[in-house]
Amino acid sequence: MAGSAVFLFPGQGSQHVGMGKGLFDSYASVKRQFEEASEVVGKDLGKLCFEGPEADLVRTDNVQPAITLVNLACLQVLREEGVSPSAAAGHSLGEYAALSAAGVFTFAETMRLVQMRGAAMQEAAERNPGSMTAVFGLDRQTLAAICEELKDAGSVEVANHNSPSQVVLTGEKEALRKAAELAKQKGAKLSVPLKVSGPWHSRFMAEAKERMRQVLAGCAVARPSFPVICNVTADVYSDDPDGIREALVAQMVAPVLWADSMGKLIEEGHRLFVEVGPGKVLASLMRDIDRESKVLGVQHPDDLPALRALLA
Repeated sequence: MAGSAVFLFPGQGSQHVGMGKGLFDSYASVKRQFEEASEVVGKDLGKLCFEGPEADLVRTDNVQPAITLVNLACLQVLREEGVSPSAAAGHSLGEYAALSAAGVFTFAETMRLVQMRGAAMQEAAERNPGSMTAVFGLDRQTLAAICEELKDAGSVEVANHNSPSQVVLTGEKEALRKAAELAKQKGAKLSVPLKVSGPWHSRFMAEAKERMRQVLAGCAVARPSFPVICNVTADVYSDDPDGIREALVAQMVAPVLWADSMGKLIEEGHRLFVEVGPGKVLASLMRDIDRESKVLGVQHPDDLPALRALLA
């Protein structure tokens, strides 16, 4: 299968019980990846991905290695099928898989890093409980102003600028509830509390950020072999290992600029994307960002014929 596309790697929220099973059953290389990853993180990731239960799977210390493994399994299948990326981006957690795809981290190192990240975030969330809410129909500036207006009522911040009509807020539950009310008054169409176990991309992740700084300082960082878009800048990662480390550290507490990241890729002429991992969250966001762009999935062997046809 010849051809090239931008690879997009999903993050938390794309998981579902059963993810990766079709590829695991069809590719010996994927089976080996599951075995190696389970050994690295010290838990049976196959059982977690294929059987759940969902209550266990959604815990951030479980779901981060689980989703990353499925992302990298999808990547492995694409490589075997001869599809190589022209560029990549990853949504929050997905950034680790994107950097791994570009050779910045080895497979084992990537799994170790996301295991540490998940554990650090879970502990920070247990000390600083909170949640996240997706708001539809208001722009980022209006929502940032709402967060500022509510600063005396509790901590709420912009976490993800996902698309022109979807912005995710993060923070304390009561402050999020008030922000959703205020957003409705200012014209938001809908606010949806997310099924997450903590206030990701908020000031409450500061402890987790410092732990990841230490972990990343001790790990080898290679130059990316193709352009990878950075969440916190919506621009291409530099070749500087310390710059890569610092961006991943900053990402813990900074907003994910996904709409701007996709805008950067589209501006450079990219129109064909592959969602390399479970679910269709990123394909859905792309429909809201740019209807001219096409996003294909690759989470099951049945998805491959359409990809072959398009890239032929």
